[in-house]
Amino acid sequence: MKRTDFLEHVGWTGAGIAWSLSASGLMTSVADARGTKSVLSFVQISDSHIGFSHPENPDVTATLQKTIDDINALPLAPAFVVHTGDLTHLSKPEQFDMVKNMLGTLKAPLVVMPGEHDVIGSPAAYNAAFASKDAPNGWYSFDQSGVHFVVLVNVFNFEIDGKLGADQIDWVTKDLAAQKASTPIVVFGHVPLYALYPQWGWTTEDGATVLAQLQRFDAVTVLNGHIHQVIQHTEANIRFATAASTAYPQPAPGAAAKPGPLLVPGGGLLGAIGYRSVELALGAPANLNDRTLAAG
Repeated sequence: MKRTDFLEHVGWTGAGIAWSLSASGLMTSVADARGTKSVLSFVQISDSHIGFSHPENPDVTATLQKTIDDINALPLAPAFVVHTGDLTHLSKPEQFDMVKNMLGTLKAPLVVMPGEHDVIGSPAAYNAAFASKDAPNGWYSFDQSGVHFVVLVNVFNFEIDGKLGADQIDWVTKDLAAQKASTPIVVFGHVPLYALYPQWGWTTEDGATVLAQLQRFDAVTVLNGHIHQVIQHTEANIRFATAASTAYPQPAPGAAAKPGPLLVPGGGLLGAIGYRSVELALGAPANLNDRTLAAG
């Protein structure tokens, strides 16, 4: 994706914020608090499930709003915020209107991709709210501050498991082939790419094809949502990390008969949901900082 395409894709949010452009044409990295090295900082949120209203969280709009407020108050503004899917609960147009308006108050540009709850029946409502003419199928890539970012859509098997499909895999193959092995790679998706817990559909059935192509790179970070909890896993050069939800947690793999919303007793919901800050410095592993809303 070209510079102007990426900025147009995310430009509807963060109005009034001045972003400086690097010589390569994308937003420059930020400097850390000491000013001693260049650091690209961004924030991941996931699974806001706008439209959900049950005892596990009777007001998901309030917890998403608190997430947005916490991000906007960060002392170091992120380069962008990525939402890794399940923006809505039932793919209804009014739910997309609500979440788009809320996310539009972020002070940083927004990158989004659908979760399976965003494409119930059809992706039409999601596309009407978030689709870009430069990424008609939803997947795309962009480069920023020496990092290559890949946005995937792997929600074609609703509540069964993840799937990328042949067309997307062909595109990934061409996209990655153009990158040097030394280039840091960050991959975003909704469903985990590896077999985290296939019994609950927490895997992408054709994800191994993409993972094999990522093995030649020196450092790869894969960030997903879907399972509403933080689980980190490393295989050789690839570091995987799922994210907490802003709506409600789910049980740990195998800890219940099936996945689903988990009721947190004693008013502890805010301690079980949250967001993630990510810092990337060239030549260093990604620094992942998971924050609960209780700590915000």
